[in-house]
Amino acid sequence: MKIEQIYTGCLAQGAYYIESKGEAVIIDPLRETKPYLEKATKEGAKIKYIFETHFHADFVSGHVSLAEETGAAIVFGPTAKTSYDAHIAKDGEVFNVGDITITVLHTPGHTQESSSFLLKDESGKDVALFSGDTLFIGDVGRPDLAVKSDLTQEDLAGLLFDSLRNKIMPLADDVVVYPAHGAGSACGKNMSKETHDTLGNQKKTNYALRADMTKAEFIKEVTTGLATPPQYFPKNVKLNKEGYENIDQILDRGNVALSPQLFEEIVNAEGALMLDTRAPQTFKDGFIPNSINIGVKGGFAPWVGALIVDLQQPIVIIADEGSEEEVITRLSRVGYDNTLGYLEGGINSWKAAGKEVDSIESISADEFKSRLANDINVIDARKNSEYISEHISDEKVVNKPLDHINIEWNDLDKEATYYIHCAGGYRSMIASSIMKSRGFDNIIDVKGGFKAIKEAGIETTEYVCPSTLL
Repeated sequence: MKIEQIYTGCLAQGAYYIESKGEAVIIDPLRETKPYLEKATKEGAKIKYIFETHFHADFVSGHVSLAEETGAAIVFGPTAKTSYDAHIAKDGEVFNVGDITITVLHTPGHTQESSSFLLKDESGKDVALFSGDTLFIGDVGRPDLAVKSDLTQEDLAGLLFDSLRNKIMPLADDVVVYPAHGAGSACGKNMSKETHDTLGNQKKTNYALRADMTKAEFIKEVTTGLATPPQYFPKNVKLNKEGYENIDQILDRGNVALSPQLFEEIVNAEGALMLDTRAPQTFKDGFIPNSINIGVKGGFAPWVGALIVDLQQPIVIIADEGSEEEVITRLSRVGYDNTLGYLEGGINSWKAAGKEVDSIESISADEFKSRLANDINVIDARKNSEYISEHISDEKVVNKPLDHINIEWNDLDKEATYYIHCAGGYRSMIASSIMKSRGFDNIIDVKGGFKAIKEAGIETTEYVCPSTLL
């Protein structure tokens, strides 16, 4: 028997490859199917089932394409409804895979169809629980992503309480919990950076599994402090329910080199968004006017999903040479399939063609410290929880989270100068590029963000642990 976690850091997502006696199962695969096909081929195994713990909101799963390419059956838990062929399992239904079995445990709460999969070894012993978004390491799934008119988030939280107490907590302490996500995912509030743990340890350390916790206490705790879910979540759910275009077609369409002239013509003709995926401090020195910076070496896909409203938005890419296919792939993971090509030769070819470039001023934290003595406007682009936890002790600082830029930043004055910082410099450059594209010419980025600000000795509020704010 083999269990392998395939973890993707930029999405904080765990997919799983399970194999026994030449038969394999994939749980919650990413959209690109090639890694799973290659792994099965290498091991001489046939993929028999593709298990989906629920309809994912934060990424487009690869279940539909993988089933088409392998003939494997897609398996969902009870109540799931799809537009493609899938096996909707009964609670307690058992699937044989080589010498092992996988039992479906219907665990509604995060969503109504949410299910966990219990793996038993050759002797029938419970070994591992693939808990999806029902149970994380240090947290549980948020109950507000599948709310319908007749079902509130409190109702779902109540279902989640019952699922945990009746289906998961009675399992043996040595069962290993393998969740669908880790720290950084928006599918929970306070996940651990660890990506698996024993159930026994989670019973001791996970706030939501306290033995003496009442249902009312659970509902209150899991529904308190929930941030607004990213706008792309329901759109990804729809794709996961109804199906989508094969990623190979998306790569064929998007992985096309465009000369500077053709690049410009496509932008004008298609209304394409120019997405510059280079590092923030590289981008700021010279970029195509009106392009947006979201660095691929960071939380790229979730920030694309949070900020680009239309999944069908035509996109052209400016990237470091050699990273273009990676960018297109990561866009498709969250449903952005309409990539029309990339700038051949990158920004250097644009400059060589004599095309216009723009820049953003980025100052050190020490320089920012000296300017704080003046009457300046400062925007802290971190999440509200980060700001409340600790921020600059100055009334000039206003908290405007980056993920609210399409709503809460509309009251700014285009004639004013704004200094923008985040935690480390990634989000502040995204914000700076967006505001620059909207006609704000006096934008100044604070290099290194809040970390550098503290190191520069700028006075901050007393630190409050974020977990106490939930």
